[in-house]
Amino acid sequence: MIELPAPDASPAQPSESPALTWGGRRLYRRGAPHQILSGALHYFRVHPGLWRDRIRRLADLGLNTIDTYIAWNFHQPRQDEPPRFDGWRDVERFIRMVGEEGLDVIVRPGPYICAEWSNGGLPSWLTGRDVAVRSSDPAFTGPVGDWFDELVPRLAALQAARGGPIVAVQVENEFGSFGDDHAYVRWNRDALTARGITELLFTADGPTELMLDGGTVPGTLTAVTLGSKPGAARRLLASRRPDEPFVVAEFWNGWFDHWGERHHVRGVDSAVRTLEGIVADGGSVSLYMAHGGTNFGLWAGANEADGRLQPTVTSYDSDAPVAEDGTLTAKFHAMREVLGARGPLRVPERPPVLPPARVPLVPRAGLLAGLRAVPAPTSTGPRPASFERLGLESGMVLHTAHPRVPAGEHRLVLTDVRDRALVFADGAFLGVAGPGEPELTVRGTGAVVRLEVLVESLGRVNYGPGVGGHKGLLGPVLVDRRMVQGWDSTPIALQEWTQTELARATAPAPGSVPGGFAVATLRVETPADTYLALPGSGRGLVWVNGFLLGRHWEIGPQVTLYCPAPLLRAGVNTVTVLELERLGDVLELRDRPELGPAEEYVEEFS
Repeated sequence: MIELPAPDASPAQPSESPALTWGGRRLYRRGAPHQILSGALHYFRVHPGLWRDRIRRLADLGLNTIDTYIAWNFHQPRQDEPPRFDGWRDVERFIRMVGEEGLDVIVRPGPYICAEWSNGGLPSWLTGRDVAVRSSDPAFTGPVGDWFDELVPRLAALQAARGGPIVAVQVENEFGSFGDDHAYVRWNRDALTARGITELLFTADGPTELMLDGGTVPGTLTAVTLGSKPGAARRLLASRRPDEPFVVAEFWNGWFDHWGERHHVRGVDSAVRTLEGIVADGGSVSLYMAHGGTNFGLWAGANEADGRLQPTVTSYDSDAPVAEDGTLTAKFHAMREVLGARGPLRVPERPPVLPPARVPLVPRAGLLAGLRAVPAPTSTGPRPASFERLGLESGMVLHTAHPRVPAGEHRLVLTDVRDRALVFADGAFLGVAGPGEPELTVRGTGAVVRLEVLVESLGRVNYGPGVGGHKGLLGPVLVDRRMVQGWDSTPIALQEWTQTELARATAPAPGSVPGGFAVATLRVETPADTYLALPGSGRGLVWVNGFLLGRHWEIGPQVTLYCPAPLLRAGVNTVTVLELERLGDVLELRDRPELGPAEEYVEEFS
């Protein structure tokens, strides 16, 4: 591998030495022995109106530090627009707020973060190019350098050496699980220091020889990520880095869920025993997750197994000590004892909730009629345009062609759909196509048919070699053996829709099955949390007062969608549903979450 030069930037002059140092297998803070007792809390998964509440809950857990990833695509979903750091994206405000509550901050800026987040945090406008992601390819490091130019000085100004709460910054993220381009990892480290990072730097990888060989950097602290067997990890690190303290950058005390599988939980006793093993003899830890939050909108990622996509659910509860809705769980109280927290809690055990209710779900517009009512630029070409070609991070694309179909029944084959397609001929629904089910039947009369293919992304892969994969109608569409050519491709940027687009989509318009747009009206006296369920509905998306809450799907395990109080207002509230399969007739407000049938899960490295 070639050795890349550090980016052209002048390092800042720190006012004093880093807050955290190490030596003799011990960690020190300003010269005093120290343990990092941290918990992961992602600002992008918690409504800003609840940031302080959740920070205080983690402080009550007994933590002295909060760590967060920074999701590049959350700040810069479009290449032609500068990164945003306002509103929900005001990561500086979040960091300062953690400091105001008396806690340190660890920042994990990636640029790749995994985190079960769409595309592992990498913008699709970058990965849609011919670029070797997470490598020393200048086509990758160039845009990363531009992003770091915007981000890192903001973080540098909030370091402990400058009076802020940031005490450590992670270099890349579990790179040893991905590749062995050591020049790239060194470039990543140097890109941080060149832009002013002077606090403790560390890498984080799984506790195996293979992963540590790929992801560690000489002279940079090595941390590990694990769900079990801390003793074995401690011994492995001691054999490789005998002078370094034992730091677990992620302790998986719970796990995430995929659609169509069971809800993963981690038993309290199992989690507590592992935590005790980590913090013994001065070990440092970060609970992943301490509070998981929610994959609002369409930001949930996906995994791949044996060529099969495993999309992640809307909830990121993760069976964490602080539940998705802020509830303090049995795991919270057991871990609080291990962490040595004392004194009264500053927060209620559970935030207030609205009383249960059933509200009519009123159909408004047919599926295609509603989608067509929202203007969007159309790309025309001989083949369907991918999401990436259309500049679309997530959502849907409506492809339209006009093939002449001979009389009789014919095979209609969609050779490569990523991820799911609803197919219509002259407005009539033909069926669903996708991986493993590419073939439908179309009946012709010898005339031209208006063929429409509505393709939905179920989430971009966030881990492994599939990161950066394209979405859309990627392969040819065949009528028998003949390729259909001449397509209009219209992006449907659902994540960017506002009340204006929703009003257009829900204007009364006829439509045929499946699904369509519907609206429910909620009257609320005092806003509080609630949990939305759609009994009788199949699969689709839910907005609350114009905010895209997330995806619902009858295959579970998740049944209810968490709606935090700040999304509601006193008086009239509007819930909009885009249903893709089967529209029920009621929206339920429940007073408890329902995340589905549970199974015990512990992630282990062999």
